[in-house]
Parts: sequence; structure tokens; C-alpha cells
Amino acid sequence: MFNPVSSQAQSITNLFNLTMLIAAVILLLVTGLVLYVSFRYRARPGEGEPRQIFGHRNLEIAWTAAPAMLLAVLAGLTLHTMRLSDPSIPSQTQPDVVIVGHQWWWEVRYPKSGVVTANEIHLPVGQKLLAQIESADVIHSFWVPQLGRKMDAIPGHSNHLWLQTDQPGIYLGTCAEYCGTEHAWMRIRVIAQPPGDFEAWQQAQLQSPQIPSEGDAAKGAQIFQEKTCVVCHTNGIGPDLTHVGSRDTLAAGVLENTPTNMTKWLKNPQTVKPGSNMPNFNLSDAEIQALTAYLEASK
Repeated sequence: MFNPVSSQAQSITNLFNLTMLIAAVILLLVTGLVLYVSFRYRARPGEGEPRQIFGHRNLEIAWTAAPAMLLAVLAGLTLHTMRLSDPSIPSQTQPDVVIVGHQWWWEVRYPKSGVVTANEIHLPVGQKLLAQIESADVIHSFWVPQLGRKMDAIPGHSNHLWLQTDQPGIYLGTCAEYCGTEHAWMRIRVIAQPPGDFEAWQQAQLQSPQIPSEGDAAKGAQIFQEKTCVVCHTNGIGPDLTHVGSRDTLAAGVLENTPTNMTKWLKNPQTVKPGSNMPNFNLSDAEIQALTAYLEASK
């Protein structure tokens, strides 16, 4: 959040920094006065009880009015920041990307192109995309600190959020609302690309990977169909795996996407991500090797 890459995130960071600065000044002022008074008016041997003072109207008005004015200023700045970080959305506007929170992964769909992926959001640099935030089960919260504000994903209700990046890069986010056992491993990656690269990525995602005809990958394709993997991974229960080999991570950020880690995941998903909906099929080593070859080739 201290390195914002969008105007929305910058406005939130500016407000946060100002609030922290004001709080620091108040802390120093109060601490300094307490130390001064403790030393200046400390009890001394031979002195009687100090003169008692009851009420000081001007001082009481000052210490009541000053914080009230300060809070009013911060409230005004907060409203201004909310307007900057959440611009109005024209009615009946079709979202550019739909992000659906699941226990515990993110489904990502681009309605205008038909691209479907998981746990990674690709954005064209310098272009503002309207994101529709939804949930398939419980309340989640979508948050990529460098891009802007948090947005709740609520079952049966759609929220909207503008996403924009001003420079290419990979920006990490997570679910910011406790949603169950693997809440901490519900990571998301936003990959900001030049518009040409973003369009090339979309076109590649729309192409069906070539079905392998021989070797372990061909055996893996057959196992993928026979073990009913295809059922869960094409109806929204699990992530779409059409191009899983092109993604950076597995299991919503738990593991880097490598053949070794894919093997580890397929051998027993519950040891990697306990509580996930991915069952342990008790696959043989040969089946795991074949499935790994097939999935890693799906790019």
C-alpha cells in the first residue's frame, strides 16, 4: 500500500499518511505535556498540598473545539478520497472482468472476450477496467493494496470496483475477510501488461491447447477424463484448468507452478491445502506423472 500504482490507491495512501502524521503529532504533544507536568509539578519535600483549580472554561473549550475541527477536516478529506477511489459507475454498464470468490480460490472471467481463468487477473496498463465482485459461497473481500480499496464479495449481491494500473508489473492481493480454514491461502495476482501484450494473452487464452497424442501427457489427458477431474473443473466447483500450465502458482498461491509442485499437489492436496475441495484420489505414481505432464503442457 506504500507503493501505489493507480490514482485510486494513491489517494488512499495520501489520506493514510496524513492521518498517521496528525496522530504522531498528537502523540508527541500529549506525551510531552504529561512528562512536563510530571516534572514541573512533582511533589517536593516540605511543600504542602498545591492550590486546587476547578474548571478552566477557555481551556476546556479549546480542547473540545480543536479535536472536533480536526475530525471534521479528516471526515471531509475521507469523503473526498472515497469519491476519488470509487468513481461513479454508469448504470447498465457491462463489467470488463467478473471476479468470483470461492473457498478458497478466485474465479476470473472476461465477459466481453469469453476468457476464463483463475487466481490471476491480467490488466492492460493505463486502461480502466470495471470489475464485478461476487461470491459463490461465503463473504470474501477482494484486496490488492497497490491498486486501491477493498471490496467485499457477498453471496447473492454484486459489487463493482474500477481497476487500473499505471505501470506494468505483478501486484499481489488476498482475501481480506476471514472466510474459513484456508483464508490465508486465498491469494490473487494482478499482472499488468502493455495493451498489446494483454491482447495477445487474451487471444492465447481463447485458443484450446492441443490435445497430446502420445507419451505421458496423452495418458494424463485420458486420466483427467476418467477420474472425473473434468466434472469439477468445468462447472465452477474447481478452477478452470484449460491453461493451467501458463499460470504462475497452484492452489491460489500456495505453490509455485512447477512440475515438482504439481506432483506434490496431485499426490495429496489435503497436505498442501487442508480443507480445500480438491479430494485425494489416491493416484499411483504413474498416474500422477502422467497428469502432471498433461497439466503442465496445458498452456
